[in-house]
Amino acid sequence: FFCFFLRSKEMTLGNLSTGEGLANLNNYLQDYSYIAGYLFSHDDVVAFKSVGSEPDSKSYPHVARWFRHIAALNGEEQASGDNAENAENVEAENVEPEAPSTSEAPKETADDDLDLFADDDDVEDERSRLIEERAAAEMEKKRASGKLLQAKSMVVLDVKPLDDETDMAEVERLVREIELEGLEWKASKLVDVCYGIKKLQISCVVLDEIVSIDDLVEKIQENEDHVQSVDIAAFNKL
Repeated sequence: FFCFFLRSKEMTLGNLSTGEGLANLNNYLQDYSYIAGYLFSHDDVVAFKSVGSEPDSKSYPHVARWFRHIAALNGEEQASGDNAENAENVEAENVEPEAPSTSEAPKETADDDLDLFADDDDVEDERSRLIEERAAAEMEKKRASGKLLQAKSMVVLDVKPLDDETDMAEVERLVREIELEGLEWKASKLVDVCYGIKKLQISCVVLDEIVSIDDLVEKIQENEDHVQSVDIAAFNKL
């Protein structure tokens, strides 16, 4: 069974090699770009290995889209079903024995030595670093060409004050001071909590491919003298 944690909540998708597990994953990926939300993580690699091969795009369109994306980040071409097996058989039949060579074989590069799906911890760390670099390069290439997807989401955040004496106007000022590419602050209001304490409820529009909501929450919570915690009250695709 495949389990992971999303914003401190344990999520269970089941056995991803079964139809039920793929259906659960497909429903989950309707709202998220990656397993852990909106940023690539080690959970994507674990889930990718559990799925094994690209599923039927008609039955599981979101899983198929995610699977191709993770495969692309790893620089791998995914073959499916009998075509992959037949291709391997034909290649094996056509390979001729290599003649012994007296010259020194060319040294393998770091990428040749690296198995992106090996179980060794050091290799996993290196694999994650390479994938993140490739993802960043791919996004920068799209941004430069003007082809960056403009998928947006409307997010409503509940910002709870440190105590009943906290200046809520100052809390809102500190929140709105946070500027990120792809982030646009919208309306806000104060909502009663209890015993005269109010929380700030503020909405924003974010570009999904650029803004990490988890990072945004962390930036708000860095104002420890004014903010106790931040919760996501609503998250809707636009």
